[in-house]
Amino acid sequence: MRNSAAGDAVAWLASAAPDPADCRRRWERHPLGVALLPAGRTWDVLVVTGPLGPPALRVLTRFTDAPGPVLGDPAGTRTGFFVPPGTAARWLGTRIRGAGPGSWVAVPHPGRATGGVRWLVPPDGSGRLNDPGLLELALHEAAGQLADRG
Repeated sequence: MRNSAAGDAVAWLASAAPDPADCRRRWERHPLGVALLPAGRTWDVLVVTGPLGPPALRVLTRFTDAPGPVLGDPAGTRTGFFVPPGTAARWLGTRIRGAGPGSWVAVPHPGRATGGVRWLVPPDGSGRLNDPGLLELALHEAAGQLADRG
């Protein structure tokens, strides 16, 4: 990620924090480059558990050239799609956990490698999020693909 894009992404993500300046300091000081940020104001996160997340991301990237931010864990067992605020409260799905108001999300510094959670699609600082309708279609298609294989 270019330095200016990483700076824009840092500013956008930090804007979700109660104290954006403190969030930036924590990112710089934390050995893993991770900060806890509140969901529900700037974005919600839909966390897909199990093997469905990575194929859903692949399908989503076929639907749009520029998906919104997506987090992944090192084992590939959790994939977090950043979606508009309010989405988590309305989302129903097996093996999908919504992080909205009252939830906190471990968010890595954009543009820095971490040993844990990492960006599969980093934020670009524009505020672009994943479209819930396209994400739902991607999840259905990916589930169908997994069912056909298994």
